[in-house]
Amino acid sequence: MTETYICDAVRTPIGRYGGGLASTRTDDLAAVPLRTLMQRNENVDWRELEDVILGCANQAGEDNRNVARMALLLAGLPQDAGGVAVNRLCGSGLNAVGDAARTIKAGEADLMLAGGIENMSRAPLVMGKALSAYDRSQQIYDTTMGWRFVNRKMEEAYGTDAMPRTAENLAEQFGISREDQDRFALWSQTKAAKAQEEGLFAAEITAVHVPRRKADPLVVDADEHLRATSLDKLASLKPLFEQGSITAGNASGINDGAAALLLASESGIKHHGLTPKARVLGTAVAGVEPRTMGIGPVPASQKLLGRLGIDIDQVDIIELNEAFAAQVLACTRQLGLADDDARINPLGGAIALGHPLGMSGARLVTTAVNQLGRSQARYALCSMCVGVGQGIAMVIERI
Repeated sequence: MTETYICDAVRTPIGRYGGGLASTRTDDLAAVPLRTLMQRNENVDWRELEDVILGCANQAGEDNRNVARMALLLAGLPQDAGGVAVNRLCGSGLNAVGDAARTIKAGEADLMLAGGIENMSRAPLVMGKALSAYDRSQQIYDTTMGWRFVNRKMEEAYGTDAMPRTAENLAEQFGISREDQDRFALWSQTKAAKAQEEGLFAAEITAVHVPRRKADPLVVDADEHLRATSLDKLASLKPLFEQGSITAGNASGINDGAAALLLASESGIKHHGLTPKARVLGTAVAGVEPRTMGIGPVPASQKLLGRLGIDIDQVDIIELNEAFAAQVLACTRQLGLADDDARINPLGGAIALGHPLGMSGARLVTTAVNQLGRSQARYALCSMCVGVGQGIAMVIERI
């Protein structure tokens, strides 16, 4: 089969909820990294682009009408190119990259764009239709994250635990203490702050210029979610649940951002004068119990590594999305890793950087590609948990 290569990868800064990116429409934000890839790869004949695949978890607001197709047109890509939005909730961006890689491997494309988008600040409220004529009772749902329009049969069979509750379930099941969670959260913040200070995110970030009335555009060029903190400060935060251990300090944020990657076959690389940075070795998904959805990266990663014949000890970088510290620690311990294994999110993770749902998977791969190049390492494993009980994983190899 044809090999798939990542030739370029870029993302916007990750905005805090209601922050610098909050006024930017979701489809406009998705267009930003696509446009940047066009500008950075001038030799590419974009008329030969096969498809644009973007992950997006919400799709209830400005992202509702196939945000990938809208974004590629807004970015100035040829209208001949296709566009599709995919939804595997938190794993959507990683799924999009995997779908693009498989399309190239199958010989059906030589040039693809893939990534993810989520502007959680702009997630709308939605109202269901009346269940009967003259029904005056209506319910409004916030689509920012979590369950809505719950199926009673689903509730009875599997439960519909909120995301923080699923993390509490893991903390209880695996005996993960509040102290260990806070320690991991501080580690994530410390690594991310150091990486930002040293300019290590510069290669992967493209600035967003946000129009303002009667003022020059606001230039958002750095991640906004990072917080200076300490173990004492984290320990002082109130848990979300009585007798619980999950807090705002040891959980990921509600954020805005977009990412995109340029993928090509070997013939596509030669034809368009591209330079490959990494090769996509494979992707795998797995299902787990919805009430402990955060453990999903374990079976997904084990399945993929087994399929590829790679031992986790051979993996140089492990980009594991930090939905919650309890969730990450449950996964790393089940994978046989120490809590402070230096391979885990070397530049910090979603607890520090934020978690724009559909973007995050593409962000993991973008960061991993740059980290592999910087460290001259070989393999990176990118993995995430997924709501309703799934995990997704991808392995890439530096070229």
